Amino acid sequence: MTVRRDFKGPAGCRSELVIGQEEATAAAREQLGRGGSVLLHGPAGIGKSTVLRALAAEYAPTARTVLRCSATESESHLPFLALADLFGLVLDEVSATLPAAQRTALESALTGRGESTLQRDGLALRLAVLSVLRALAAEGPVLIVADDLQWLDSASAELLGFAARRLGETPVRMLCAVRTEDEDYDRHLRSPALGFARAGGPPCPPDTLSVRLGPLTRAQVSALLDHRGYPGLPRSTVRDIHRTSGGNPLFALELGRALAESPTPPRPGEPLPVPTSLRALVLDRLRMLPDEARRTLLVASAGARPTPALLHAAGRVNAEAECARAAELGLLATEPEGPAVRFAHPLISAALYAEATAQERRAAHAALSTAASDPIERARHLALATTGTDPEVAARLAEAATLARDRGAPSVAASLGLLAARHTPAGGEVGPDERRLLAAEDAITAGEVDLARDIAREVLTRATVPAERVRAWMVVIEAAGQALGDVDAVFPQALADAGDDPRLLALVHYQLAWRGLVVGGDFAEARREAAHAAELAARGGDRRTELMALAFQASTETLMGHPDAAATIARAMSEPQDPYVACHHNGVGSARFRFLLMSDRLTEARATITALLREVRRRGMVESEVHYLRSLAETELRAGHCGRALDLARESLRLARDTGIGEGASAMLASLAEASGGDTGAALALAGEAVRLAEEDGDQMYLSRALAALGHARFVAGDAPAAVAALRRVRELEPALGITDPARGRWHGDLAEALVLTGEVAEAQQVIDVARQQALRLDREGVLAVLDRAEALVRAARGETRAAVAQLTSAQDRLARLGIGLEEARAAFALARLRTSGRPGPTSYDEAARLFRRCRALPWLRRVEAAALDRPAPPEQVPAALEGLASMERQVASLVMEGATNREIAARLFVSVKTVEATLTRVYRKLGIRSRVDIVRLAAARRAK
Repeated sequence: MTVRRDFKGPAGCRSELVIGQEEATAAAREQLGRGGSVLLHGPAGIGKSTVLRALAAEYAPTARTVLRCSATESESHLPFLALADLFGLVLDEVSATLPAAQRTALESALTGRGESTLQRDGLALRLAVLSVLRALAAEGPVLIVADDLQWLDSASAELLGFAARRLGETPVRMLCAVRTEDEDYDRHLRSPALGFARAGGPPCPPDTLSVRLGPLTRAQVSALLDHRGYPGLPRSTVRDIHRTSGGNPLFALELGRALAESPTPPRPGEPLPVPTSLRALVLDRLRMLPDEARRTLLVASAGARPTPALLHAAGRVNAEAECARAAELGLLATEPEGPAVRFAHPLISAALYAEATAQERRAAHAALSTAASDPIERARHLALATTGTDPEVAARLAEAATLARDRGAPSVAASLGLLAARHTPAGGEVGPDERRLLAAEDAITAGEVDLARDIAREVLTRATVPAERVRAWMVVIEAAGQALGDVDAVFPQALADAGDDPRLLALVHYQLAWRGLVVGGDFAEARREAAHAAELAARGGDRRTELMALAFQASTETLMGHPDAAATIARAMSEPQDPYVACHHNGVGSARFRFLLMSDRLTEARATITALLREVRRRGMVESEVHYLRSLAETELRAGHCGRALDLARESLRLARDTGIGEGASAMLASLAEASGGDTGAALALAGEAVRLAEEDGDQMYLSRALAALGHARFVAGDAPAAVAALRRVRELEPALGITDPARGRWHGDLAEALVLTGEVAEAQQVIDVARQQALRLDREGVLAVLDRAEALVRAARGETRAAVAQLTSAQDRLARLGIGLEEARAAFALARLRTSGRPGPTSYDEAARLFRRCRALPWLRRVEAAALDRPAPPEQVPAALEGLASMERQVASLVMEGATNREIAARLFVSVKTVEATLTRVYRKLGIRSRVDIVRLAAARRAK
């Protein structure tokens, strides 16, 4: 269809939502904004048409004329059809400007009333197309929007290509899309499969920007499904959709639709239902294979890592030749990675498996159950080849699940455990529900909390044994994460099921300790519950729960500044130990790490957390990995390794969002890392997200840390009043929680410095005094050094410059000795600002800049550079009349002489506006003048001399 528009308004009209192609869209938008052309390319279903429509809607208002065409495969044999779509409605407007030969040839080609052909009228047609575009562009900019260029008829492609190469500076932009399955863009666009190959490439100007659209990430697939009406899918299902679709948005949506329409969703471990619409994409090619070759590919689709050797062992004697034929048809990858047989797209494998009958699938799995060398694979195939219950098959699956767990593959263990439960007959020594619960606990470890919760809820519908019911309740609680308020009703039921069994009661009271901390916001109550849980577990002989409870008790005592913290950690570390608890993020190792970090023993803390991270990765403990990535980032941030901290924090956040575990805490830490080593805008957004998530979950413990991160981000961004507002909330929250250790959040220095900038000097001193008292009691030397830095700024605001410089120098030395690099650099920066005030100092910021550069603290480095360019007046410019004033008074008066406002003076001297006003009042009194106008007169008298 051809569209003609007159430009009547600005660009930026509402366009179709684009998910997952933001980077590609931004590149295309920048090119179009410069007046250039764009060619979008990628495989079928990747979103080219969606991006094309969005960009066309945004940029169409900037053109006077918009020409559109969208080719189809069924019409690609019709010559000049695309040209007719583009020019049909505008030809009458410009035909009179064309030479007679061009007009005749073009009208004949577009209307079909003559016998115009490229062979007979080639030059006239080529010149006619170029003339039409130039005539339209003479009236205003032209935008050509062409979708599915791969189906463009060859005549139209050749004519458009001729014109595009000769447009030069003519204001004609092209926005096109073409299907390219091959990532080698140039090779594919010139392949014989495309109608414009003979023209030497696509019909676009030579400087056209080619933008390849790539597959979506798992998080983007999840967002797309939510947006298109398939929300709330379990994360394990979204993972399967992402894997099967290969990140292709069209395929993902079709799979989501099939799941929504299916009356019986697949059980864990079963393949997704592949709708007919997607099967049709590959079945035509599959039908070109002989039956035996199709059976070989079915065996390959059933295998986890198929190889020619595996296929041979499974009875497929002609596997190499059959796979070679499949590769020729585009079903298998033409460039295999090592010995593996790899499908060209995961959907091909899924469609092939879905199309097979149940009997064919069982036969494929039966062959693989003896051919596979790995015991886990053999057990899985045996289960899928067997119908009904079978105690021997169930036992082999349970053994395979144990092996997978030992290998650090808890997700595989969960899948095998569910298969074992399905084949376990009722009434045996080990029942099916016991195996389901073990699978649910493996799913928790693997971060698949939706699956774990669903399994536990299913068990609770029929279980009568108290131990099984309590275990199931524990899974439900664990799956809730930080949103423990959502499962409040579970606790009374779990206590009732536990009865008077100390082992079961210990499990419930351990979770009640977490509830007291997260929902109630009461550290003292949480500590009491943890101690009670440890006592019950010891009485019941459950060493694992006892250690978990002791570790929790130690963590709360550390954060509270409780005097028993070190002794409780020692109890938690006594023998015998449990390897699982030793590395768990709520276990003994984590409690010891927190104690080391808060004591500023950074080298030991780093070694401890690095070892823990290595171990949980080996075990596949996803939630612990998210937690320890965050903890290692915090350690590096404290040490002043901001670049490393930023990388770790971002990795933790990606994993948290991918699994839905610890998103708020990871956003909080990522905010701190961005504020120190990245972008303050991102820091503010992440802190806001962390606050929102903590409030939604009712998580008081992380709310205080999220607010501290928000206050820090606002402070670094230069918004002191907003920083004060956030940090005052933290000051109110923490005492109510029972937190007295200032090393927990280390926000006190930020609040005091922000209060100085807003003129609340007395309140700043009060914050410092309270925090100092607790830091002295707990021997928090790093906190004391930061408080010294903040107090030095309070003294500077009061005009005590010499004392402030001495205190800052001492604070910087202490922070350097402790290895707290970023805080050391901040002290150097504050010191440079005080020393530079009132004297020339183009190099006085060098030390602060060096330290921030060493830390890779980019936001702070930018502040140093800005301060270095904004120096107060040198002392030789100060008139003799001001020599009797104190240092701060002389600096303020000198800046008034330069014409600076009170706000500008406050920013340049690193003090508050109220401090400037109070200082000016003293200046007026000492000089015997009444206003800043009199100071300006002094400046004028100096210039007259």
